[in-house]
Amino acid sequence: MTDQPRTVLIVDDDPAQRDLLGSFVGGLGYAVREAESAEDALRLFAAEPPAMVLLDVRLPGMSGIEALAEIRELQPTLPVCLITAHADLRQAIEAVKSGADDYLAKPIDLDELAAAMADAIGPAESTGAAAVPAAPLPDWFIAVSAPMQRLVDTAAVVADSAAPVLISGESGAGKEGIAQLIHQWSPRRDGPLLTANCGGLPDTLIESELFGHAKGAFTGATQSRQGLFRAADGGTLFLDEIGELPLPLQPALLRALESGQITPVGSDAPVTVDVRLVAASNRNLEAAIADGEFREDLYYRINVVELIVPPLRDRRDDVLPLARRFATEFAGGPTRLSPQAMQCLLAYHWPGNVRELRNAVQRACLLARGDVILPEHMPPKIATHCGNAPAAEEDGNRLSQLERAAILATLEETGGNRTQAAKKLGISRRTLIYKLRVIEGESAERAGESGEPDG
Repeated sequence: MTDQPRTVLIVDDDPAQRDLLGSFVGGLGYAVREAESAEDALRLFAAEPPAMVLLDVRLPGMSGIEALAEIRELQPTLPVCLITAHADLRQAIEAVKSGADDYLAKPIDLDELAAAMADAIGPAESTGAAAVPAAPLPDWFIAVSAPMQRLVDTAAVVADSAAPVLISGESGAGKEGIAQLIHQWSPRRDGPLLTANCGGLPDTLIESELFGHAKGAFTGATQSRQGLFRAADGGTLFLDEIGELPLPLQPALLRALESGQITPVGSDAPVTVDVRLVAASNRNLEAAIADGEFREDLYYRINVVELIVPPLRDRRDDVLPLARRFATEFAGGPTRLSPQAMQCLLAYHWPGNVRELRNAVQRACLLARGDVILPEHMPPKIATHCGNAPAAEEDGNRLSQLERAAILATLEETGGNRTQAAKKLGISRRTLIYKLRVIEGESAERAGESGEPDG
């Protein structure tokens, strides 16, 4: 007979937060119970004490700090982790003095939460499905690098809940692609996915664009308009550049998220909508809050969980697979990158991220007369980097990041045929085999250091 999984009690008045945490904790292999108030949590606690409690500080009625005191009277050693959206050092000290074992701030870092639970009550019986994508990655999405694989794993966990998500990252890094993944992997996948760019709409039109308007609501409103919230009912609404949303409209968005109702412009009748919000920003929203340009309460409402898309320069293992996909798309057939062109792409710093890479490959495909992209087909600022590739490490038994990526990319291009790959790379087959053994050793070494299998 196998042991029952350890139970984690999640106490939070926000249904979206409970949904997200419950999905994540359950996916790790723990049993989950939920309560929306401290009073409900204490009743559940008295009936059957859990192995651990995740306790929100700000609750209706009894606060999390007050509930913690009662829990400590019943179970002095039970692990309790306090969670709050209003984290500061003073409150953290108060939490520890009150008897909390740990303290996490919203938006919760799921990896940090998993580590906190493992430290408190040990790892779950199952390694869980939380790190396994909800479905295979679509062909259009590239996630070869370790940072992108970690991001995809988290997106898969988040997708299964109804919690709002904030996607942060530089312009052109691929935030909209993550939003599409979340929708595609979510229970709302059969519903619509609609997008609005808050920075690309005039202030006078954005309220009508989001919430709709009644006929005659303003000059030119000759007919009523549904608006994106109603059009996205049952699906997902992706608000890009949400940091550009005008301050006067932010309360209306907050009300829509809290109540599930919107009021069209020129109407007094609220309309109920069922929409999952995914927002994105390339701005530092916390700095915008400090500058009085973004509401703090709205920030915490949209930022139940934050996904940060790394810039392309920090995930260079994705550069060549992305470039090959773009080349196939624009050339309309098989097109390969010369080793020198690969060097250019890997050495460049990509300030414009994936968007800049896409534009560069499109230009190269237009200029290339055959099926091979050469450095001269690249934009000049990229072509000049061919001689500036990162040097190999001093240790002769190691390969530079550039050489490793070029070898793996060429092998993929040749379908694993090492003879053809060696010919394309301009080295002997014996040398290629030696370098592959070095790569395999480096991968095993990194896996050993991280404690995770390489893959």
